[in-house]
Amino acid sequence: MKSRPRHIVPQELELKLSLPGADPVDLVKRLTHLPVLARRKSSRQSLMNIYFDTPDQVLRQQGVALRLRRVGGEADPRWLQTLKTSSVERSALSQRGEWESPVAGPALDLAALAHTAWTGIDPDGRLFATLVPCFVTRFERTFWLVRRRDGSVVEVALDIGQIEANHRLAPICELELELKAGDPAALFDLARQFGHGLAVLPANRSKAERGFLLAQDTLDRPQRAQLPALVLPLSQLELVQRVLREMFAQFSQNLETLGTSDDPEVVHQARVGWRRFRSGLRLFGKTLAVAKPPSWLELQPVLAGLGALRDLDVAVTETLPAFADGYTVGHAGRTHAWQVMLIGLTQAATMQRQLVCQTLQAPAVGLCLLALTEWLENLSAADPTGRVQKGALRRWARRRTRRLQQRMVQVQESADSPQQQHRVRILAKRLRYGVEALRDLLPRHLASAYSQQATQLQSSLGLSRDVAQASVLVAALELDPHIEAYLQGVVVGFRAGLVTVR
Repeated sequence: MKSRPRHIVPQELELKLSLPGADPVDLVKRLTHLPVLARRKSSRQSLMNIYFDTPDQVLRQQGVALRLRRVGGEADPRWLQTLKTSSVERSALSQRGEWESPVAGPALDLAALAHTAWTGIDPDGRLFATLVPCFVTRFERTFWLVRRRDGSVVEVALDIGQIEANHRLAPICELELELKAGDPAALFDLARQFGHGLAVLPANRSKAERGFLLAQDTLDRPQRAQLPALVLPLSQLELVQRVLREMFAQFSQNLETLGTSDDPEVVHQARVGWRRFRSGLRLFGKTLAVAKPPSWLELQPVLAGLGALRDLDVAVTETLPAFADGYTVGHAGRTHAWQVMLIGLTQAATMQRQLVCQTLQAPAVGLCLLALTEWLENLSAADPTGRVQKGALRRWARRRTRRLQQRMVQVQESADSPQQQHRVRILAKRLRYGVEALRDLLPRHLASAYSQQATQLQSSLGLSRDVAQASVLVAALELDPHIEAYLQGVVVGFRAGLVTVR
């Protein structure tokens, strides 16, 4: 048997979708009633996977996953060993190198990795000797093979089960669309057909990544910005794609986490991700030939809901605690009224969080996110500009951030109303996000100075706005008018420079 030439890398192209609010019990039935799968034969498998890595996760850090898969039950199992490699960029559409080989049993086989990417990862076998089991996934897979008239072939797999790591469990309930033949556009076309019949969200995390996070008890942590490395040379649209893809991934990942976490920081990071994405579009759209993105009108209910929820979270956890003593110290009646007010705001936040999660289950939301994901993936596909010289992109980055900084300073100098100050705060955020995104293209001293200036300005204007918003929320409860009057007095003091918080 001839060995596979090393220059040929078998590729897996897959679009992953989560199913918010879905009941796993009737999902198969619901799917088979959708037109895209009607009258198509399904198959089922029971799968158990053991993922391996070194104790310090060398493979994960390189975007590599190595697993053993048992197909079937314990009585008559079949074992497969799979190596996957991928880029570190996050997206629901993943393209990975994949090598799969049958093995004798539930033990890793170094010989089966002989003609794979493993030879470059671990040329002397020392890494292999340190591999240990890290976590297990168990799920039932129902899958269909969809052959389309355009010649494309897509395997649709519904996985329902769980991840097990360090005595912790996390559910698996997702759709995977894997391209077997044809144009990658078929994946998004099928996803849209599913999205018209049930709620789907683009999912950025593989089972392997979720397993490692579960093992560390960080699965439901908020997703903060993870700035991509801008290694030159790049074409203009490759630069845009890498930056915007990461920003959008932060937004969409936190949306998915909202279904399993009530951490206020998840809400905050979802909004940060969206603001960064919008700022990125502004950053690039006026100077580079970026195709117009699809409309996000269907996201407005989600964005508005997130904004209302964030206002409540900030009021309860950050703003009001800083001013509680000024109103309640030495006065039992005021202390009671303050506590009643906090309970009312907390209950309102709980209801608002539930409303946001319900809004995410609207099919139109998932379709909108899918359209944005597809737009991002196609952004650099037909770039006529080619690679750009290093100096050209660096000069563009310096000019663009300088203009942002000058605009912020110009508006700040004439800002004498709350509305104008809010505008300054928005411009400060845009400058900070732009500097962060282009940090690899900017002189270090310039990036540091602009970032520090924007951060200080944003912080100084933010607290006054937060207190004003807390006053509005308290007034809506219609409980104690004295608390509202107290907070309005604090706002006036801020604007007059008479109130500060240490």
